[in-house]
Amino acid sequence: MSFETKALAADPDATAPDGAQVRLLPRLAGGSMAHFLIPAGAVTHAVTHRTVEELWFVVSGRGLLWRGAGTEESIETLAPGVAATIPLGAAFQFRAEAGGPLAIVAVTMPPWPGMDEAQAVEGPWTPTLSGGG
Repeated sequence: MSFETKALAADPDATAPDGAQVRLLPRLAGGSMAHFLIPAGAVTHAVTHRTVEELWFVVSGRGLLWRGAGTEESIETLAPGVAATIPLGAAFQFRAEAGGPLAIVAVTMPPWPGMDEAQAVEGPWTPTLSGGG
Protein backbone atom coordinates (compact mmCIF):
# COMPACT_ATOMS: atom_id res chain seq x y z
CA MET A 1 0.00 0.00 0.00
CA SER A 2 1.18 3.50 -0.82
CA PHE A 3 -0.38 6.82 0.16
CA GLU A 4 -0.44 9.72 -2.30
CA THR A 5 -1.11 13.39 -1.64
CA LYS A 6 -0.87 15.88 -4.46
CA ALA A 7 -1.59 19.59 -4.85
CA LEU A 8 -3.15 20.97 -8.01
CA ALA A 9 -0.33 21.96 -10.39
CA ALA A 10 -0.10 25.50 -11.74
CA ASP A 11 0.57 24.22 -15.26
CA PRO A 12 -1.29 21.47 -17.13
CA ASP A 13 0.28 18.01 -17.33
CA ALA A 14 -1.35 17.31 -20.70
CA THR A 15 -4.07 18.21 -23.16
CA ALA A 16 -6.92 15.70 -23.24
CA PRO A 17 -8.08 14.27 -26.58
CA ASP A 18 -11.14 16.54 -26.31
CA GLY A 19 -8.93 19.64 -25.88
CA ALA A 20 -9.30 20.26 -22.13
CA GLN A 21 -6.22 21.09 -20.04
CA VAL A 22 -5.46 18.20 -17.67
CA ARG A 23 -3.83 18.39 -14.25
CA LEU A 24 -3.23 14.92 -12.85
CA LEU A 25 -4.31 14.14 -9.30
CA PRO A 26 -3.90 10.94 -7.22
CA ARG A 27 -4.71 7.49 -8.56
CA LEU A 28 -5.33 4.02 -7.16
CA ALA A 29 -5.71 0.62 -8.77
CA GLY A 30 -9.46 1.16 -9.31
CA GLY A 31 -9.46 4.73 -10.61
CA SER A 32 -7.63 7.95 -11.34
CA MET A 33 -8.50 11.57 -10.60
CA ALA A 34 -7.80 14.67 -12.69
CA HIS A 35 -8.72 18.34 -12.91
CA PHE A 36 -9.97 19.51 -16.32
CA LEU A 37 -10.07 23.16 -17.39
CA ILE A 38 -11.36 24.83 -20.54
CA PRO A 39 -11.16 28.59 -21.19
CA ALA A 40 -14.16 30.90 -21.18
CA GLY A 41 -16.24 30.39 -24.33
CA ALA A 42 -14.33 27.24 -25.37
CA VAL A 43 -15.93 24.11 -26.82
CA THR A 44 -14.29 20.66 -26.59
CA HIS A 45 -14.27 17.95 -29.24
CA ALA A 46 -17.00 15.33 -28.88
CA VAL A 47 -15.59 11.94 -27.86
CA THR A 48 -16.53 8.57 -26.45
CA HIS A 49 -14.34 6.38 -24.25
CA ARG A 50 -13.41 2.83 -25.21
CA THR A 51 -12.95 1.24 -21.74
CA VAL A 52 -13.50 3.80 -18.95
CA GLU A 53 -16.37 5.65 -17.34
CA GLU A 54 -16.17 8.89 -15.36
CA LEU A 55 -17.71 10.81 -12.49
CA TRP A 56 -17.51 14.61 -12.83
CA PHE A 57 -17.81 17.38 -10.23
CA VAL A 58 -17.84 21.03 -11.33
CA VAL A 59 -15.64 23.19 -9.11
CA SER A 60 -15.89 26.54 -10.93
CA GLY A 61 -17.35 28.19 -14.01
CA ARG A 62 -20.52 27.50 -15.92
CA GLY A 63 -21.26 25.66 -19.13
CA LEU A 64 -23.17 22.88 -20.85
CA LEU A 65 -22.62 19.12 -21.13
CA TRP A 66 -24.02 17.10 -24.03
CA ARG A 67 -24.25 13.32 -23.62
CA GLY A 68 -25.60 10.76 -26.07
CA ALA A 69 -25.93 6.97 -26.04
CA GLY A 70 -28.18 5.01 -28.36
CA THR A 71 -31.53 6.83 -28.47
CA GLU A 72 -30.88 8.77 -25.26
CA GLU A 73 -29.49 12.30 -25.53
CA SER A 74 -29.38 15.26 -23.14
CA ILE A 75 -27.84 18.69 -22.63
CA GLU A 76 -27.30 19.62 -18.98
CA THR A 77 -26.20 22.83 -17.28
CA LEU A 78 -22.82 22.69 -15.55
CA ALA A 79 -22.26 24.95 -12.54
CA PRO A 80 -20.30 24.74 -9.27
CA GLY A 81 -21.57 21.86 -7.15
CA VAL A 82 -23.09 19.90 -10.06
CA ALA A 83 -22.00 16.27 -10.50
CA ALA A 84 -22.51 14.18 -13.66
CA THR A 85 -21.77 10.71 -14.97
CA ILE A 86 -20.12 9.73 -18.24
CA PRO A 87 -21.11 6.05 -18.59
CA LEU A 88 -18.96 3.66 -20.60
CA GLY A 89 -19.62 4.15 -24.32
CA ALA A 90 -21.53 7.44 -23.96
CA ALA A 91 -20.57 10.22 -26.34
CA PHE A 92 -20.03 13.61 -24.72
CA GLN A 93 -18.96 17.18 -25.41
CA PHE A 94 -18.83 20.22 -23.15
CA ARG A 95 -18.52 23.96 -23.40
CA ALA A 96 -17.78 26.89 -21.10
CA GLU A 97 -19.85 30.05 -20.91
CA ALA A 98 -18.16 33.29 -21.98
CA GLY A 99 -17.95 34.61 -18.39
CA GLY A 100 -15.03 32.47 -17.25
CA PRO A 101 -13.20 29.14 -17.50
CA LEU A 102 -14.92 25.87 -16.59
CA ALA A 103 -13.10 23.60 -14.11
CA ILE A 104 -14.12 20.01 -13.39
CA VAL A 105 -12.64 17.31 -11.17
CA ALA A 106 -13.19 13.84 -12.61
CA VAL A 107 -12.64 10.30 -11.41
CA THR A 108 -11.94 7.80 -14.19
CA MET A 109 -12.64 4.09 -13.56
CA PRO A 110 -10.52 2.11 -14.24
CA PRO A 111 -7.56 4.54 -14.34
CA TRP A 112 -7.03 6.50 -17.56
CA PRO A 113 -5.03 4.19 -19.88
CA GLY A 114 -3.73 6.79 -22.36
CA MET A 115 -4.63 9.04 -25.26
CA ASP A 116 -5.91 6.16 -27.43
CA GLU A 117 -8.81 5.78 -24.95
CA ALA A 118 -10.89 8.56 -26.52
CA GLN A 119 -12.48 8.17 -29.92
CA ALA A 120 -13.77 11.21 -31.84
CA VAL A 121 -17.51 11.36 -32.58
CA GLU A 122 -19.97 13.94 -33.91
CA GLY A 123 -21.32 16.33 -31.31
CA PRO A 124 -23.83 19.18 -31.33
CA TRP A 125 -21.28 22.04 -31.30
CA THR A 126 -18.26 23.03 -33.40
CA PRO A 127 -15.09 22.52 -31.30
CA THR A 128 -12.83 25.51 -30.67
CA LEU A 129 -9.97 23.71 -28.89
CA SER A 130 -7.13 21.64 -30.32
CA GLY A 131 -7.30 18.03 -29.14
CA GLY A 132 -4.36 16.31 -27.45
CA GLY A 133 -2.62 13.17 -28.52
